Amino acid sequence: MDADARQRILAAVRAVPAGEVAAYGEIARRAGLPGRARLAARVLADNDDPALPWHRVLRSDGRIAFPAGSAQYHEQCERLRTEGVRIEEGRVKATRPATSLDEQIWGP
Repeated sequence: MDADARQRILAAVRAVPAGEVAAYGEIARRAGLPGRARLAARVLADNDDPALPWHRVLRSDGRIAFPAGSAQYHEQCERLRTEGVRIEEGRVKATRPATSLDEQIWGP
């Protein structure tokens, strides 16, 4: 694996803000490696940095990639929920943008 590509993928993962998520393919695109979602997944699988926010990276359909019920699955769900991300049945529920200033301030 190219060390530069690895570093760019890790930087893209670190750039995902708390409370937000990105798909493996989006991480690869942000790293300048479009179409390399599997490479992004492999880099994360080999990660040994406990400070890396790996839990913010999901499959393209919003699902958690770990098998349901596994320790990693539960850990990722818990980390995301701690950041305010809604998860239902293993899938991150996207929030729709507010349609008005009132809705932004007061909610739907």
